[in-house]
Amino acid sequence: MTPTLKATPLNAVHRALGAKMVDFAGWEMPLHYGSQLEEHHCVRRAAGMFDVSHMLALDIRGAGARDFLRLLLANDVAKLRQPGKALYSCMLNESGGVLDDLIVYFMAEDWFRLVVNAGTADKDMAWMDAQRTRLAPPLELKPRRDLAIIAVQGPQAREKTWRALPGISNASRPLVYFQAALVGDMMVARTGYTGEDGFEIMLPAQRAESLWRALNEQGVAPAGLGARDTLRLEAGLNLYGQDMDENVSPLESGLAWTVDLKTPRDFIGKTVLLAKPVTRQLTGLVLLDKGIMRGRQKVRCASGGGNITSGGFAPTLNQSIALARVPQGVAAGETVEVEVRDKWLRAKMVKPPFVRNGKILIKT
Repeated sequence: MTPTLKATPLNAVHRALGAKMVDFAGWEMPLHYGSQLEEHHCVRRAAGMFDVSHMLALDIRGAGARDFLRLLLANDVAKLRQPGKALYSCMLNESGGVLDDLIVYFMAEDWFRLVVNAGTADKDMAWMDAQRTRLAPPLELKPRRDLAIIAVQGPQAREKTWRALPGISNASRPLVYFQAALVGDMMVARTGYTGEDGFEIMLPAQRAESLWRALNEQGVAPAGLGARDTLRLEAGLNLYGQDMDENVSPLESGLAWTVDLKTPRDFIGKTVLLAKPVTRQLTGLVLLDKGIMRGRQKVRCASGGGNITSGGFAPTLNQSIALARVPQGVAAGETVEVEVRDKWLRAKMVKPPFVRNGKILIKT
């Protein structure tokens, strides 16, 4: 028997718009609304919106919330002092592998909000529940499935959002990147997963449809998982389960900048990270020959072999790009080979991101 897929509060809206629906981590989600390519360009050039309500917002409350997160996460929440400030981090297992990557928001000294991936949400909750027994007093871990999340992304995203939701303007205009504000029963964060500016808005699920329609009336185009993936790949952003997982160190996943190894603070997985030599790196590739790079394809370098973790066609660059895990020391500018459909094609190593804020950042 085929398991029943979970549905976000916007499921009926997606269907009414004619979206192609697919199974994504057990959720029925829109892949596209007709043209993945058009949706991609719309986000890069104007504004698009994504239903990301399948991701889980999780509130951690209690006097020991900060200490708990300092143990749990590889990045250090001690940096978060201003309410609303956010931090990107990996949550590691005892072996230094990545259980999940997430964003944590500092709301108050006894209240932090995490947003975790849909496919790992249950595993994350179980892990956190097990770890909180290390500390006293006990903490409250509250999954917020009563909230919907809509991401509005693109160079015109903020202006169009303010026209759709004029009541959030005063609180959200001063926000810098990775900062959020509470506006009534909503949280508006200047974050995203596309390499463009914009907001991620959390609000009560029953109000999601009215916000979606208000944004659409202001010219914000619906966009699906397909465009979200090509946008994040161009932006050089990791996808959990492809570019890192619980068997891979963040230090070999292009995420060393998120791992605090300089302070004496201990965190789960730190001992292994310090003891284990880093032998691989995650880097970018641009295909020089004709073809499309895909995940799991082999990479051949002068110093050894590697493999593609994420790959595809980049609409902004009009050519194929990829993220690849290769031997440590392979330098940007080096030409390597990728096995595409049983042929070895030339590709050039580059340093991600490929595209940010509508601008192509690499040279081929």
